[in-house]
Amino acid sequence: MLSRLRNMFRVPDLRNKILFTLVIVAVYRIGTHIPVPYVDFQQIKNLEHQSKNSGVVGFLDLFSGGAITNVAVFFLGIMPYITASIIMQLLGVVIPKLEQWQNEGQVGQKKITQWTRYLTVGLALVQATGWVFSLHQGSSGLLGFVGFQGKDMIPGFNAPRAALIVLTWTAGTAMVMWLAELITQRGIGNGMSILIFASVVSRLPAQGSALFTQGSKFQFAVIVAIGIAMIVGIVFVESGQRRIPVQFAKRVVGRRMYGGQSTYIPLKVNQSGVIPVIFASSVLAFPALIAGATPWTGVQKFVNDNLIQRQSWFYIGFYTVLIIFFAYFYTAIAFNPAQQADIIRKQGGFIPGIRPGPPTERYLAKVLNRINLPGSLFLAFIAALPLLVFALWNIQQFPFGGTALLIIVGVALETMKQIDSQLMMRNYEGFLT
Repeated sequence: MLSRLRNMFRVPDLRNKILFTLVIVAVYRIGTHIPVPYVDFQQIKNLEHQSKNSGVVGFLDLFSGGAITNVAVFFLGIMPYITASIIMQLLGVVIPKLEQWQNEGQVGQKKITQWTRYLTVGLALVQATGWVFSLHQGSSGLLGFVGFQGKDMIPGFNAPRAALIVLTWTAGTAMVMWLAELITQRGIGNGMSILIFASVVSRLPAQGSALFTQGSKFQFAVIVAIGIAMIVGIVFVESGQRRIPVQFAKRVVGRRMYGGQSTYIPLKVNQSGVIPVIFASSVLAFPALIAGATPWTGVQKFVNDNLIQRQSWFYIGFYTVLIIFFAYFYTAIAFNPAQQADIIRKQGGFIPGIRPGPPTERYLAKVLNRINLPGSLFLAFIAALPLLVFALWNIQQFPFGGTALLIIVGVALETMKQIDSQLMMRNYEGFLT
């Protein structure tokens, strides 16, 4: 491992990409600690203390890296961008124009990315406005559920001050989106995943300390052992593949013979990675925002009892169903059996025992659905297991759980694979030793 780290920094291009990624992450972390103007700083400290419970504020704070409890410039974090990406992918199934853009390759993807940015800014404006009134009123919604009933965190509240805070948070979201795209283009790994990874890792020490002080030493040891076992299981499943063999027929072009080679299509057991967990978490954050904006006490009570407290059985069950759904949904978008079968046919290849064309498409879809089932169930199990343990032991302060471990291990494995491919692409001999 140490030799690999040394070899990573011996390639100038790769070293520059890694250092660039670290600089962007540092800028992001600085933005999560700079508070917006006109807020009560003493109340900010109280909010940071109260958010250690299992409420949705503490959960959203996990993805923002502490920006919510600091009422920082990057208050909304990457969540509006994630939500906009989900909406655009959902609309791509039902809107023909978006489907056409998806089939246009790089040109169409640029158009989709541009509209995703516009939607991100719109969502940020709506969410920032809701949060400003929640901070001011402290009587309903998110802050009312964590002990801030009737407390005003924006003294001297008026329209200009509210507009400035909303504009600051929206601009912060746009900047976070820009930083994520910079990492994707000029750094290492997926920018959105890297920023979420940095946010989750930054909260682990405080959450581990909260677990140690609240529970007994036996409970802490058992949870740590479960965490280690989960990490081993995640690495094992993330590395699992179903390799579908592909044979290319021989053909003569001029005086030369081409083809006759055999390769395989690697279908991962967990084809969708950590995306279903992130999508499910983002969707479950919406009811709390909606409850804070609606005057109906029945809706607020239902959300408070079932979708805010993560120890509730309804939350655990709904969270599990969402993860399984998004696992199938994202896999269907990321891997198109019809498109893959057409590519194999055009290249003169075939799967042994399967005829090219529609039979190949049906075979790939069948195999994909079969391996998706254990992959999605594994994701749901890893995400729900800590929730069950904490619910049985009545642990209120929610420490690192399955969501955090899935994100950390998944992003780390994917980033290391990209680094390995960069080293292998450059035929770096020191990496092979």
